[in-house]
Amino acid sequence: MLNRFARALFTRLLTPVARALLALRISPDAVTLVGTLGVVVGALVFYPRGWFFWGTVVITAFVFSDIVDGIMARLQGRPSVWGAFLDSTLDRVGDAAVFSGLVLFYAIHPDQRWATTMVALALACLVLGQIVSYARARAEGLGMTASVGVAERADRLVAVLVTTGLVGLGLPQVVLLAVLALLAAASLVTVVQRVLVVRRQALAALDPQEGARA
Repeated sequence: MLNRFARALFTRLLTPVARALLALRISPDAVTLVGTLGVVVGALVFYPRGWFFWGTVVITAFVFSDIVDGIMARLQGRPSVWGAFLDSTLDRVGDAAVFSGLVLFYAIHPDQRWATTMVALALACLVLGQIVSYARARAEGLGMTASVGVAERADRLVAVLVTTGLVGLGLPQVVLLAVLALLAAASLVTVVQRVLVVRRQALAALDPQEGARA
């Protein structure tokens, strides 16, 4: 949802930044790498210390590199398979770092209320989020599509970052617990949706009539 409604707006806003970086002879790959490093530092240095607000500020600042590098590639007129692969792979690294930062905080602060539950839910979000992305990538690698789902990457990332940042400003931690639980459930539903969609396509390829009935 956020991919559809927000990406066009941010593309317009960040295009001048992309042009400036290209004028400085900075490559899209460099922006991708620096952006991922910034997200990882924000998540794994700030979050485990309980600096949720400032960690979220740092992560959010670098998350926009995910849009800027794509704009730069298009402005160059040569979006590449390598660039797409690098961007997608490092997206998984950044996502894992965000949830890992939360896992680390609650694991090393067991005195926090609901600490064990928070660790379990953050781990569930991490694992299920990776499976969501893998299911789509694997389906596309087999010549099928699996872009359905109630929990796309952008939606998951915005939800956890906004909530974590607000917890850093004093929002009760139970709100973060609820958001993590919802994200884990939505990710699980998305995995099931993608499996079923790919199953229908696979059956249709073998037997169009059987695929229509599935």
